Order: sequence, then C-alpha cells, then structure tokens
Amino acid sequence: MHEMGIAMEIVEIATASIPAGMKGQRVERVNLKIGKLSAVVPENLRFCFEIVAKDTPLCNAELNIEEVPVVVRCRDCHSQETINEPVFACRKCSSGSVEVISGRELDINSIEITDEGEPDADKTI
Repeated sequence: MHEMGIAMEIVEIATASIPAGMKGQRVERVNLKIGKLSAVVPENLRFCFEIVAKDTPLCNAELNIEEVPVVVRCRDCHSQETINEPVFACRKCSSGSVEVISGRELDINSIEITDEGEPDADKTI
C-alpha cells in the first residue's frame, strides 16, 4: 500500500511547514488535491495518515481531499474534455493524440494551524 509512504511524506512536509513562531501548535487540517490518475485511494490515505500522524502536531488533523478529474486536450483539434473512463481518444475528432492536462496531481494545497493563543483564530499556510 503506497498510501502509507504518501501519508508519511505529508506529515513530514506539513510538520516542516509550521512557521518557527508557531512550533508546538496543532495542525487542524491538511488540504490536498489528488488526481484521479494518481492511483491513490482516498480512504486508504486517510487511514494511513491517521496512523502516521499520531504523536505529531498533526494528531487528529483532518485530511481534506479534493479529487481532481482527468482532463485531456486533443493535439489535433485542440478540444479539451473531462473523461471518466480509461479511453484516451478525442470525442470530437476521434484522434488518439491526446495529452493529459490534469488528473495526476498529488499536492498539498494548504495547511491550517490552530493558533491556541487566540480563541477561534486559525492560520492557513
């Protein structure tokens, strides 16, 4: 399950991203963008993240996952479309010369940190 390795990287990156003045604060939420072609199963990633985040500033943090659809652009007619099935051919001109322009993402979009010094104040980085 490669989600365990991904969860470990997320915790490492998020922990390193906490500003020096906020060390010791708790991470409330990690917002991710994950493409449909990334071969990541969101529920498996959440499960692994929960295990890996234990005893870190990310303990009990929410892993918010935005799934990014697969979008292709035809190199011949330049049309662009979102696809849901594994057929990589242009629906407009039937060309097989298409490029994937989204759907492979695996990005940390933002990290939300609770500033426990100020009530109801969250910081997003």
